[in-house]
Amino acid sequence: MSTVRHFLSLMDMTPDELRSLIRRASELKDLRQRGVLYEPLKNRVLGMIFEKASTRTRLSFEAGMIQLGGQAIFLSPRDTQLGRGEPIADSARVMSRMLDAVMIRTFAHATLKNFAANSQVPVINGLSDDLHPCQLLADMQTFHEHRGSIQGKTVAWIGDGNNMCNTFAQAAEQFDFQLKIACPEGFEPNAFYLQQAKGRVTITRDPLEAVAGAHLVSTDVWASMGQEDEAEARIAKFKGFQVTPAMMDKADPSAVFLHCLPAHRGEEVSVDMMNDPRSVVFDQAENRLHAQKALLEMLVEHAYPA
Repeated sequence: MSTVRHFLSLMDMTPDELRSLIRRASELKDLRQRGVLYEPLKNRVLGMIFEKASTRTRLSFEAGMIQLGGQAIFLSPRDTQLGRGEPIADSARVMSRMLDAVMIRTFAHATLKNFAANSQVPVINGLSDDLHPCQLLADMQTFHEHRGSIQGKTVAWIGDGNNMCNTFAQAAEQFDFQLKIACPEGFEPNAFYLQQAKGRVTITRDPLEAVAGAHLVSTDVWASMGQEDEAEARIAKFKGFQVTPAMMDKADPSAVFLHCLPAHRGEEVSVDMMNDPRSVVFDQAENRLHAQKALLEMLVEHAYPA
């Protein structure tokens, strides 16, 4: 077996590899739309560990593996020794002897790093409190399909400086665009990821300033999983940060709107914005499937060269 590669963040790939993944995702999408059977991962098995609830991540990885000829096994902490205190390192050593790849959706990013350090097979970040790199692959694919290269363009992030915002900062570095973040004071993204983005990111308190001239406008829920008890307080703090058609009008005329979903309509995004022609959120959701198939194909074929 060759040196195993993991995908814990966008920084685990070179910019060229990321662009290649995006192109491959669109190719796999085309094959599926034409009904072409393509099964490069026949007899390969993906283990999926979920410590957080999921719709799109579970569906896209599970359906993706099946469409590539393999299978996926859903593992929740309620059903396994993971939830009963077995050390992460031990779980990784055991599971990676039985599986061909592992996807983990967890809270602490350190859990992913620990698992990957002890795994013989590729480990994929299906979301952590720090980062959501698989979502950004789908986002970049969606922009590319609708508007071409994002290089040199401007992206506006409106709202909470959460794991999606952190990952957009990494994407600014890797895909070579400028990121303007509008967030209330105290809700900035992680300083480490801002530093990593080497001056490609600016922060403002004014959403209209961030959106001005932007080619892509994105947002996410104001209270992420695990922050539900803060929801009411956050709604007050984020007053004026709702993305609406009127706000989008300040962006570049070619701008598209993205939201990783689930959306809280009437909070971070208005109902009419979700249905606006500039909104491509459902193409974006579908592209999770295609982008992750490209990622699985790359990582598993690298780990098990023919």
